[in-house]
Amino acid sequence: MPRSGLDTRRVVLEAARIADAEGLEEVTLARLAKELGVRAPSLYNHVDGRAGLLRRLSILSLGELTEAMRDAAVGRSGADALQAIAYAYRAWARAHRGRYAVTVSAPDPGDEELAAVAARAIEVLVAVLAAWGFQGEEVLHRVRVIRSALHGFVAIEGAGGFGLPLDLDQSFDLLLATLVAGMERRPS
Repeated sequence: MPRSGLDTRRVVLEAARIADAEGLEEVTLARLAKELGVRAPSLYNHVDGRAGLLRRLSILSLGELTEAMRDAAVGRSGADALQAIAYAYRAWARAHRGRYAVTVSAPDPGDEELAAVAARAIEVLVAVLAAWGFQGEEVLHRVRVIRSALHGFVAIEGAGGFGLPLDLDQSFDLLLATLVAGMERRPS
């Protein structure tokens, strides 16, 4: 019988707290059990091992990231919307460095719940790209370009890889200006 007051949401939120405070590698069932004051085997009433825990952490984190991007885009279109989404993406990644890693992988085949959450994140970008008239495969290629550029920047930034004494915000603004210019230009 599950411990009173302990439910799946509480387990996942504690995992999220640990990941953001100390890194994703610190999210283990033993550590989580210690923080929650239970024995590790009792966590199996709520998650399917560490893999199941990370899956639930992905669902939570992707949902939060999607909400941040969607909220940033509301009332905006085109370049303004793309830039607002990018700033929201970077801010979320900075605030959740530990959990960021679980937001970038494609869902396993057959995982409909995680696939639906991931699709909502992509839909935000597709909606913004509609301002430029992109559709079908072209819009999906451009979504990949945007995701790759943003992920590259926030991953390098998060790892402390930008060691030169240059303003990171200026570099990010240049990245966004380049992305916008790329969206406004169609290949011949």
